[in-house]
Amino acid sequence: QVQLVESGGGLVQAGGSLSLSCAASRMLFRYNAMGWYRQAPGKTRELVALVASGGVTTYADSVKGRFAISTDNAKNAVSLQMNSLKPEDTAVYYCNAVINGAIYWGLGTQVTVSS
Repeated sequence: QVQLVESGGGLVQAGGSLSLSCAASRMLFRYNAMGWYRQAPGKTRELVALVASGGVTTYADSVKGRFAISTDNAKNAVSLQMNSLKPEDTAVYYCNAVINGAIYWGLGTQVTVSS
């Protein structure tokens, strides 16, 4: 199995920045996609950003121009740089990976953005 561990969440004021990182337990020589989702209380989990193995990225409209996803196979990691944070970005952020057709999730990291 592959374990995904998120880090980098925390409390930040509106307009600030945070960088999230998701580390895989093993070297990922090949993956289908890696990305970030988020879920706020009372809401469904939504896609934030995703990168496919071919390098094509997808962003939610609400974060375009503010967030950037990147992968680093050497570090077995996928990161999410979040800038110009807004209170509506407050949620638990989850790392997701599709590897050889199997779906993996991290346990999530809390991001709280105050006004």
